[in-house]
Amino acid sequence: MKLHIAVLALQGAFAEHRKMLENSGADVFELRCRKDLDKKCDALVLPGGESTVQGKLLRELGLFEPLKQRIGNGLPVMATCAGVILLAEKLEDDPATHFGTLPITVRRNAYGRQLASFYTDGHFSGIDAPVPMPFIRAPQIVGYNDKTEVLATVGNSPAAVRFHRQLAMTFHPEITGNPSIHRYFLEKIVLPGRKN
Repeated sequence: MKLHIAVLALQGAFAEHRKMLENSGADVFELRCRKDLDKKCDALVLPGGESTVQGKLLRELGLFEPLKQRIGNGLPVMATCAGVILLAEKLEDDPATHFGTLPITVRRNAYGRQLASFYTDGHFSGIDAPVPMPFIRAPQIVGYNDKTEVLATVGNSPAAVRFHRQLAMTFHPEITGNPSIHRYFLEKIVLPGRKN
C-alpha cells in the first residue's frame, strides 16, 4: 500500500520535496486549499521558503487551525528550513509563533543572507552514510527540551531534530538528489504509526 503524503504548496521549495517523495515510492499531492484536506493523508511536508508568507497564507486559506490540530494529534510531519520556523514553539526575539507544536527555540536567518549559505556533509542518526546538508538562509535551533532527539549537528548546533512524529531540519535535503532523509521519514516515522 502506498503512503499518501501532502506537501504544503503555497510557496517555497515544494516541487523538489514532491519529486523526492515520489521517487521514494509515495503518492504525493500538493496541499493548496481547504478541500485538499479531504484527501487521504498519512503525513505532511512543510517546505523551505518564507515562513512569514507561508504563515499568512495558511491563515488566509483556512488551513492553519485544521493542520495545527492534526499535527498536535500526531500527524507525521517533516519540515525543512522555513517549515522548522512554522513548527517551532518559540522564535528568538519574536513573540509571534505559528503551529508551535515542536519544543524548540529557533533563530531566523542565523547563518546570514543568501551569500552566507553553505554546504556540508554530516552524520544523521539512523542513516548509515553521511548525508549532504545545504544551508540556504537557514534558521538555527538554539534551544530544545529533553524529549527532543537531536539527529544531526553542524558545529555545535542541532541541524535535525525529532520530537515524536515531527522531523525538522534547518537544511534542504530535497535539493541534494539524495533520498536518504525522505526515506527515513517514510520508513521510520510515517509507516510505523500508519493505520490501514
